[in-house]
Amino acid sequence: MLTEFGRVLLFLIVGTIFVAVGLLTAWLLRPNRPYPSKLTTYECGETPIGDTRVRFNIRFYVIALIFIIFDVEVVFLFPWATVFQQLGWFAFIEMLVFLGILFVGYAYVWRNGDLDWDKPIPRIPTYERGVGVRDTHLIEEEVVA
Repeated sequence: MLTEFGRVLLFLIVGTIFVAVGLLTAWLLRPNRPYPSKLTTYECGETPIGDTRVRFNIRFYVIALIFIIFDVEVVFLFPWATVFQQLGWFAFIEMLVFLGILFVGYAYVWRNGDLDWDKPIPRIPTYERGVGVRDTHLIEEEVVA
């Protein structure tokens, strides 16, 4: 008799075999007729206009990664909420620590400005007589001394 984990493992193995057999069968039975229009980029049934390899702004990726991180948090909150009464205060404190760590991460991302869509352009220091403005106090101290 299989244990509960054995049943899950058997289910995963059978599922993997089922998918592999389906893909292999489709690959063996498919017609092989390559022609140039099959190799072009597909845009919702429309002919692509312009270059299809467009560079996206990195901010899209940063926002997407932050969203995924905090979206996974919700995946951990649902099972915890279903068994909260059975686990008691220990589970509550554990979840508060988890949420606290996520809040610290969110505050860090916010403070770094990673959530700002329009980031300010960094100021380049101005120079007077070949020395940066930040360094002028050093010259004054040398003259006084």
